[in-house]
Amino acid sequence: MHVVITGASGLVGGALVKELRSRGVGVTAVSRNPRAHTALSGVNWTNWDGLADAVSGAAGVVHLAGEGIVDQRWNSSRKAALRDSRIETTRQVVEAIQASGEKPAVLISASAIGYYGNQVERESTEAASPGDDFLAQLCVDWEAESQGAGIRTVNARFGIVLANEGGALPRLLFPFRLGLGGPIGLGRAWWSWIHLDDAVGAILHALEQNHVEGAMNLTAPNPVRNSQFSSALGSALGRPALMPVPPLALKLMLGEGASVLLASQRILPTRTLDLGYRFKFSDIDSALQDLVA
Repeated sequence: MHVVITGASGLVGGALVKELRSRGVGVTAVSRNPRAHTALSGVNWTNWDGLADAVSGAAGVVHLAGEGIVDQRWNSSRKAALRDSRIETTRQVVEAIQASGEKPAVLISASAIGYYGNQVERESTEAASPGDDFLAQLCVDWEAESQGAGIRTVNARFGIVLANEGGALPRLLFPFRLGLGGPIGLGRAWWSWIHLDDAVGAILHALEQNHVEGAMNLTAPNPVRNSQFSSALGSALGRPALMPVPPLALKLMLGEGASVLLASQRILPTRTLDLGYRFKFSDIDSALQDLVA
């Protein structure tokens, strides 16, 4: 049994590789520069030209490749890179599956809760319609590109992934540990988060359960307002959480990309639960205590 992963050197991909290897599952990781990753034990690295051979007969393909959403300030070239790194790579994965001698059993293709746009107070499940901003349209096109593989396909809509190894949490820890942390603005925006263990667990569930198909929100069942998140993080660290971050500061740093952190998204994993996944971390306090306490 083996699984093919794109984006295996990223936050979720790296954790997924470790979990699969601990279970004795063979992993083929796809990279534009395979030689740069040979130190990762037990993983067969290949380049994108070898993708069709790699996916042939695989138990599943997990497509996680894509440029970081808030790694750089958004401008026209950065937005084009965000699109190309998702749309074009997804097209390559689908074409490789179509060309493979023996199609893999399932394609799990990453997406994001940006699909829903800025919903302010409204709760959104997987059945909700998409938003109309840049990130929402990107997610719509991204998911559409994954639909031509001709196999069971899952669109994993990731929320804010909490982990010590990367993502949003390490960036927040420094000011909080100095006692300078706090909510963004008034802290009213809803944050839909997921512990890294559950992000990996939900992907494994989709790999293993043949009835899992379509959209899945990879967000914990209990989204919180940003002020609640800040209080929980401060409590886990034993530090105050009273210094608000001006939204203008994020806009100056990230441009239009600040909308990702300023948006209010109250996203529920209704279909994910209906499909049988049970979250290890359902509330923000237990998640942050596990990660940083």
